Amino acid sequence: MKRAELLHRGACATLVALIVLCVAWEMWLAPLRPHGSWLVLKALPLCFAVPGIWQQRAYTMQWASMLVLLYMAEAVVRATTEQGISRALAGIELGLSLILFASLLAYLAPLKRRARARRDS
Repeated sequence: MKRAELLHRGACATLVALIVLCVAWEMWLAPLRPHGSWLVLKALPLCFAVPGIWQQRAYTMQWASMLVLLYMAEAVVRATTEQGISRALAGIELGLSLILFASLLAYLAPLKRRARARRDS
């Protein structure tokens, strides 16, 4: 399997896992209010990235790599301020966000280099 294909599959898998984690966290695992909270809507922006990342669109991967930084920040805040299962879920969210961020940037790096080389020549 080629490096780009592996990075693409990793990005798709971690994106879906991050969406599932966000929904499960805010609906069942540790919602802010009993029976779920409106914070489940935080998964919605990630859902908009799914088709573009699945189709390997560079533009979508670029904005998704910036979007995932918000999820990293939320995970850091919640990991340092919450207790119990929420702290563990925040750690998982941070890990998934870091993997998604790294795989998107690693996938995009050769594309950027080729575009820069074409522009400079």
